This record gives sequence, structure tokens and C-alpha cells, in this order.
Amino acid sequence: MNPRAAKVIAAGLAATAAAFACAQQPAPPPPSFAAPNLTERGARALAMNCAMCHGTEGRTVDGSNVPALAGRSAADLVSQMKAFKEGARQATIMHQIAKGYNDAEIGAMADYFARQPLLAPRRNP
Repeated sequence: MNPRAAKVIAAGLAATAAAFACAQQPAPPPPSFAAPNLTERGARALAMNCAMCHGTEGRTVDGSNVPALAGRSAADLVSQMKAFKEGARQATIMHQIAKGYNDAEIGAMADYFARQPLLAPRRNP
């Protein structure tokens, strides 16, 4: 065998051995994400996601068709969010939004809104 053919064969065998070694490696673990911040400040930050439709601190503007969240019972809010999440209650968008929160986040937001004082609806300027 000529020296050039021996080098090509040796390189091929090395590449094959490397491929088998890589194939034997376990898959890397899935990325871990930080636990949600369920402190008062974290719950308020989560609740800010609701402001576009449900108003600042859960208070809608006068005449809105969207329900206010402020002052409602936490149990009722959790129940409604779980119904959206499980598909038992349909809506334009809430059934999709609810799927993005875990039970702890839903509970934290419900507690936050339940503690907000129930004030008269804000007037649209």
C-alpha cells in the first residue's frame, strides 16, 4: 500500500471513530429557566401584562366590555384563568394567554388583583 492511501484510510478510520464516540454521548440536558418571581413585586410585574385589556391595576375604563379584575376574589380569578387555560371557557384571546402561565403565576396574579381596591372605573380622557 502506498503512503498516500494509508494516510487516507487512517484519516477515514479516525473520523469514523470520532463519529461513533460522539454518537455515544448523552444528549445535553434541557435548559432550565428561573423560577417565576412570586414576590409582591414579581406578581405586580406579571399583572402588568393584563393592563392593555383590563386596565392599570385591573381597573377598566368606563364603558369597557372587558371585565375589571381589581377587587374580584382570588378564587374566582384562578377559576376563570384555569377555565381559559383548559379550554373550558372560550374567548377571543384569553384562552391562549392563560396557557402561558403556570398555576403559581396564576395564583400570584389573582392574589394581586384581589388586593387592589375596587374603585369607580376610570374615565377615558
